[in-house]
Amino acid sequence: MFLLFDGEPTPELLKLSETQWQRTSISVYENKSLKKCRDIAKCLIDINADIIMLCEVGGLESLKNFNKLFMNEAYSPVLVEGNSDRNIDVGFLIRKNHPYYYDVLSNKSRPINYLYPHERQSLEHGYQVKGGKVTTSHKFSRDVAELRLFMNDKEKPFMIILLTHLKSRLDPERIDPNGFERRQAELRTLLEIYKELEAVHPNVPIMIAGDFNGNASITGTDEEFKEIYTTTKLQDVFEVAQLPAEKRATFYQVKNNTRTEGRQIDFTFMSPLMAQYLKAQSALAYRYKDEFGMEHSIPHNMEAKLRLPSDHYPIVFEIENLPIR
Repeated sequence: MFLLFDGEPTPELLKLSETQWQRTSISVYENKSLKKCRDIAKCLIDINADIIMLCEVGGLESLKNFNKLFMNEAYSPVLVEGNSDRNIDVGFLIRKNHPYYYDVLSNKSRPINYLYPHERQSLEHGYQVKGGKVTTSHKFSRDVAELRLFMNDKEKPFMIILLTHLKSRLDPERIDPNGFERRQAELRTLLEIYKELEAVHPNVPIMIAGDFNGNASITGTDEEFKEIYTTTKLQDVFEVAQLPAEKRATFYQVKNNTRTEGRQIDFTFMSPLMAQYLKAQSALAYRYKDEFGMEHSIPHNMEAKLRLPSDHYPIVFEIENLPIR
């Protein structure tokens, strides 16, 4: 979602045609379409969340502009630019006028203890890599943004959220088939961050959320995510809520324009402490609605899929009776 303008955006922009809207962009990236921005806002207003977690945002300026133009500035935009070579970041919209404060930390500079196979081979033979410098590790493709909610002392949070967007399956350089090794390394480092926080804040509920770019559910788990279940007690929010498997898809892949395959590739994992505060039957994969409030059917071709506000579906859930202290 890129929303970049030459100057401060005003409500007058919303009166433009789609062609005129695109001409207002000052970026090499095309602005998110006006209709899709409206549809996303309609979806978020319908969900009415206190905290919105987003992936693939074109920087803090885009998030601020979306909040101003489409969300009536009801939220505080929070985003730290990450490592993405496509300039897509993870960020938050936090509803204003709550009694708590928040702090955000970035893990974009943290090594993930990984080199690609050809880099490992180069180092084994004493060759230099990465522009003549010996590199010991890559970093996250994007980031793991750590949001802490607290009352008075930011070192004493009452809830922690880790938001990430793990390595995609794209491998344009043909150095890591399906991005498997890099994504696995990012997942391991994400779990390391979680375990460190759990050790420092043993009584604080923690969740991990984001686009995992693969099946990290407990059923049919992709190989790179199995350590979630072998080294932690984290639980998928849909599993905690016992949501039927057929209702968990957050992404539909249209194959050859004739067959649609639904998969869950977006997740929220909860620590055991967090899971006990999940409101019963509140977790769902939100389905976009038409102008009459009726849910759109599953897209069965690319044309239908491209009409949706996003190719991912939001995960929605409620936390209740959480001790705020």
